[in-house]
Amino acid sequence: MHVIQQSAERKAEPTGDARSIFYRPQGNEVALFENAFRNRLPLMIKGPTGCGKTRFVRHMAARLGRPLHTVACHDDLTAADLVGRHLIGDDGTFWSDGPLTRAVREGAICYLDEVVEARKDTTVVLHPLTDDRRILPLERTGETLHAPDGFMLVVSYNPGYQNLLKGMKPSTRQRFVAVSFDFPAPASEIEILVCETGIDEARAQLLVRLAGALRALKDHDLEEAASTRLLVYAATLITSGMDKRDACRAALAEPLTDDAETIAALAEVIDATLS
Repeated sequence: MHVIQQSAERKAEPTGDARSIFYRPQGNEVALFENAFRNRLPLMIKGPTGCGKTRFVRHMAARLGRPLHTVACHDDLTAADLVGRHLIGDDGTFWSDGPLTRAVREGAICYLDEVVEARKDTTVVLHPLTDDRRILPLERTGETLHAPDGFMLVVSYNPGYQNLLKGMKPSTRQRFVAVSFDFPAPASEIEILVCETGIDEARAQLLVRLAGALRALKDHDLEEAASTRLLVYAATLITSGMDKRDACRAALAEPLTDDAETIAALAEVIDATLS
């Protein structure tokens, strides 16, 4: 069989207008991202689930006018999933780029979400791209791609999930500049709910107060805190006409635990806060 080299037909996520991807800055993360991009530095974002890491990357890609390739990392992610592989087609064997390779070729932003979920041997392929070489060797095709100025590598993970088996190797961590995220301050979270869902400010304040009460249970009865994403879901259900207690139970209690007693306790907090 003869070999044809070609890129996969899948395209980068359209980034759109930064104004259409609402993001409320929490600190200096916008300036850090822009400076990292201009200086061709890889960026690592740390923060809890649902605090806005992915939204931030999408916003910045649109702000900088760069295509965005997003990879949701998982236990079975292989180096070939990132870089590419040979496939068999009607005309023979052809090479299909993975998302990392496509991002390098296009000068796009490649975002690896929850990177610590990937196997450690997979993240080794990032090393040549995250130092001064900025290259991606493709052993199976014999190519060595040099990342253009428009390429940027961004990774994220939740430090709360880290353990001995799922931590980032120091040799990988120290190749990135980093920023830590947390849930927004109450005033910012209220603004996010109003802008994202159209809910009125009074009910948004009530939801943010409820989130504070539920987050106080973190490390006691819950493995994860109520995220801003779940608050947006609750506000969306409420603005669509659903009863506020039912909406909050569906969006803020049930997703956080499977334990019936804990769900009942969360429902009591919801009822007490919304009464």
